[in-house]
Amino acid sequence: VQLQAFGGGLVQAVDSLRLSCAASGSTFSSYVMGWFRQAPGKEREFVAVISRSLGITYYADSVKGRFTISRDNAKNMAYLQMNSLKPEDTAVYYCAAGESTQDLRSLLCDYWGQGTQVTVSS
Repeated sequence: VQLQAFGGGLVQAVDSLRLSCAASGSTFSSYVMGWFRQAPGKEREFVAVISRSLGITYYADSVKGRFTISRDNAKNMAYLQMNSLKPEDTAVYYCAAGESTQDLRSLLCDYWGQGTQVTVSS
C-alpha cells in the first residue's frame, strides 16, 4: 500500500489542524494505521494508532486528550485531528501502516508515507 500524508501547515498555538493520509490499493482495511512525528534533532516518535475496523485507538501521553485518530475504510483514508496545538507539537508528521497496534507503537511499520510539516507558533 502507498501512503500520502497531507494537511500540514503553519498555525498558532491553541489552533486546530487536521492531517489526512490517503492510501492506494485495495487492502487498506487490512492494516492498522498510525501517525508519527519527528521534530528537528529528535528521533521519530509514536503519536497515535487505530485498529483495522473496531476503531480501537492508542495515543502517546503527550497528545492524549488533544489529538484524535480516525479512519474511513471506504475511502482508504486515515486522519489525525489535532486540537489545542502547542509549539512542542512542531514536527514532520508521518502516517504509516502495519500489522498490529503493538508493532506500530514500537514504530515497526510495513509502509510509511512521506511527511507533512506542522509548525505551531507561540
